[in-house]
Amino acid sequence: MKRGIGDRTILDDFVEDFCNVVEKHVKYIVCSGFVAISHGRSRATEDIDMIIEKIPEERFIKFHNDLVKSGFECMQSSNPKEIYEDYLINGDSVRYTRKNEFLPEMEIKFTKDELDEEQIKSRRKIPFTKLDIYFSSIESNIAFKEEYLKAEKDLEDAKHLRIIYEGKIDENEINKIKERIRRFRYGK
Repeated sequence: MKRGIGDRTILDDFVEDFCNVVEKHVKYIVCSGFVAISHGRSRATEDIDMIIEKIPEERFIKFHNDLVKSGFECMQSSNPKEIYEDYLINGDSVRYTRKNEFLPEMEIKFTKDELDEEQIKSRRKIPFTKLDIYFSSIESNIAFKEEYLKAEKDLEDAKHLRIIYEGKIDENEINKIKERIRRFRYGK
């Protein structure tokens, strides 16, 4: 099924419902493949990537409990202390779904370095998508897809975003982010 701009999907409803809970507790960004999909790119995905700011365990427990109260569950564990200590704080991601459903999934991880923290600080809502959620910048998404992720689907996502935002993206910003990726993620 081809997605047209403005057409609502199951992913759209899932991400907005999830983000409505998240934004009560923590700053976040939705990034990676869903950014291109929300801009009309037709490709399969079962998960949505989210980066959240690092928060203390007590705050995470309240956040997790609110997600559960709102009809979501964590695939790794129902124990928020375990989710925090065994996964998130160690740099691993966790996945949440609606209760008793396997898909779609929200994959959450804490910020891991200055790059992630900068993306959280520069987060924005993108009117083009008609979604009331925070995304990382278009420039950041392109830079990460072209410089860091580099899988065929990621390069196609970046190409799609470049077409959508032709003449509106800041190439200097993309190049600065790519340089920071090389420095922070590759140590170059």
